[in-house]
Amino acid sequence: MRFQNLATVLSVASAAIAAPAADESTAFAADPAAWEAAYTKANAALAKLSSNDKINIVTGVGWNKGPCVGNTAAVGSIGYPQLCIQDGPLGVRYGKGVNAFTPGIQAASTWDRALLRERGKFMGEETKGCGIHVLLGPVAGPLGKNPAGGRNWEGFGADPYLQGIAMAETIEGLQGVGVQANAKHFILNEQELNRETMSSTVDDRTMHELYLWPFADAVHANVASVMCSYNKINGTWACENDGIMNKLLKQELGFQGYVMTDWNAQHSTQQAANTGLDMTMPGSDYNGGTVLWGSKLSQAVSSGQVQQSRVDDMVRRILASWYLVGQDKSYPSININANVQGTHKTNIRAIARDGIVLLKNDGNVLPLKKPAKLGLVGSAAIVGQHGQNTCEDRGCNSGALGMGWGSGTANYPYFSAPADAIKTRAQTDGTQVAVSSTDSTSGVSSAVNGADAAIVFITSDAGEGYITVEGVKGDRNNLDPWHGGNDLVKAVAAANENVIVVVHSVGPIILETILAQPNVKAIVWAGLPSQENGNALVDVLYGDTAPSGKLPYTIAKSATDYGTTISSGDDRFAEGLFIDYRHFDKANIAPRYEFGFGLSYTNFTYSDIAVEGTPTSGAATGNVIPGGRADLWDTVATVTVTVANSGSVKGAEVAQLYVGFPASANTPPKQLRGFEKTLLDAGASADVSFKLLRRDISVWDATKQTWVVPAGEFTLYVGSSSRDVRQTGKLTVA
Repeated sequence: MRFQNLATVLSVASAAIAAPAADESTAFAADPAAWEAAYTKANAALAKLSSNDKINIVTGVGWNKGPCVGNTAAVGSIGYPQLCIQDGPLGVRYGKGVNAFTPGIQAASTWDRALLRERGKFMGEETKGCGIHVLLGPVAGPLGKNPAGGRNWEGFGADPYLQGIAMAETIEGLQGVGVQANAKHFILNEQELNRETMSSTVDDRTMHELYLWPFADAVHANVASVMCSYNKINGTWACENDGIMNKLLKQELGFQGYVMTDWNAQHSTQQAANTGLDMTMPGSDYNGGTVLWGSKLSQAVSSGQVQQSRVDDMVRRILASWYLVGQDKSYPSININANVQGTHKTNIRAIARDGIVLLKNDGNVLPLKKPAKLGLVGSAAIVGQHGQNTCEDRGCNSGALGMGWGSGTANYPYFSAPADAIKTRAQTDGTQVAVSSTDSTSGVSSAVNGADAAIVFITSDAGEGYITVEGVKGDRNNLDPWHGGNDLVKAVAAANENVIVVVHSVGPIILETILAQPNVKAIVWAGLPSQENGNALVDVLYGDTAPSGKLPYTIAKSATDYGTTISSGDDRFAEGLFIDYRHFDKANIAPRYEFGFGLSYTNFTYSDIAVEGTPTSGAATGNVIPGGRADLWDTVATVTVTVANSGSVKGAEVAQLYVGFPASANTPPKQLRGFEKTLLDAGASADVSFKLLRRDISVWDATKQTWVVPAGEFTLYVGSSSRDVRQTGKLTVA
């Protein structure tokens, strides 16, 4: 259904919004009262605005014409400031006194809700301290269906449930301190190649169950704004797509905030306005010559091509979001150079550390125990141009790696490289450290001969398509380590019997060559740890903290096993629901390391699964609240299991709940629907509970256009990864 009169529909929807179920455990419960209060203020302000004021609020001032990457003009009559909109998903881009927080993919690897929330809060504090009103993040698009996708590292992994939880935690952290969050990129922008010309065509069910899912979490968390993406969807540009902006986002999900364009992603004046766009950014093309709103929007209103009520709705949404987070009350003035770092690096180190995934540890070669000599090999062991902020928007893979490249980056205030951190620890232990800081195999022997262990550092990088790095134009060309990483490991393994491979990567790489070397005893997947790279690594290598990260994607044995590739033209999403582990499970393909996998220095046992709840089948029927129908967010079942640390050291385990639907539902074999991270002393145990929401056991019925719980028997899998199932339960739905 199209919105015939958006202002009227929104007013009716606001009045009809129902509170979620009284159960306080309901995840990220939307607060309709907060929006209602914000809209009351917005309506009062709207009445004081001239037509020109309204146009200025919805139109950016133009590229490079203000202190921020996006700016709108101030409106003195209502005390509305020059709105400052700034990248990005890991902190303040171009900031001089800010931290570079860990990328989303590293935060997701922790599977730690508290750290995710704190990360959002700390980013919000720095953003607010700089006087920035809107931070362009977090990222749920790309979801990561293509392992080589250039910007996957900005988001939270290849699963919509994990993405959704991380989105909500981040948004609530940001907005809780008064910063407007921006959920992006909406939607189906899964690659960099041809992102500004291609069309993504996806079936309705896949749209809902995969790609829209985390945005529903974002809306339920009261996200202030959503960014429409560059690509077309089913042949129509995302930023002038009625089905995407109006039907899915504003109507079905009950989104109360505003939709802004990605930068220069607008293609029309009236169509964009009439299909749900609320703010254009940056307000012009990059040459400043093409302005599609501003005076042209005024003319479209005067000629009747765009109704004044539509413009009023745009303004109302933007103002309501400003009021929602309290930015009308003593908000700091814009100063992107402000020193706002505080003590936030504690979160950066914690996520860098707890996002490390231990993939292999033969013979317990780790943790290190005061070795007499260590050999360190690889250019990624030391600070290079990347860590020194030498390359624009981190557009190089020189030296140790902390993030990918593009607009979603920030400057490092400092960079702890592995070699420096290891040398500091080695001085305490009396360990000799030899370093070969190139990727040449010729200098390996002198560094690793006679060493108790040799640590090899390899990388794989990617980023946004406007920068090309070593022939990579955003999306990765392949899933091999860069700089001859396989050959480097082979050379080290030929010279030392205890080789530890440390991988810093934007996403999966194929490890088969490395695993074929008998002397490779350990693989430490250190991900993208940002400025605390070396310090976090030392925490784990030396056992100060047992590794507790889990993979937020699958590592395959071959790149072809994923069943998806970067498209050279339009993408028809032929794989449907079956991406990443969903595909591997359906096709019965053995991964090298499955989604959710990660070892520890201790062991965990699971016991005593219990399932409570008697959900009923049928369609969701509740009133629409932010996030969709209210009853989708009701808790309908609880799964409890006991997790025990049966090893000898303290450690944290991420217990994961996967749901297998009745065969009639035609779903992937199992889907993540819960996770809880629990820190346990050696010998201790704890009961872990997962609350299943109605949406967690629903499928999208494209014919009925609603979420439906199918009748039948559900299988509940609880374990340490998507394939390491320790306990199984049943849930019968009548």
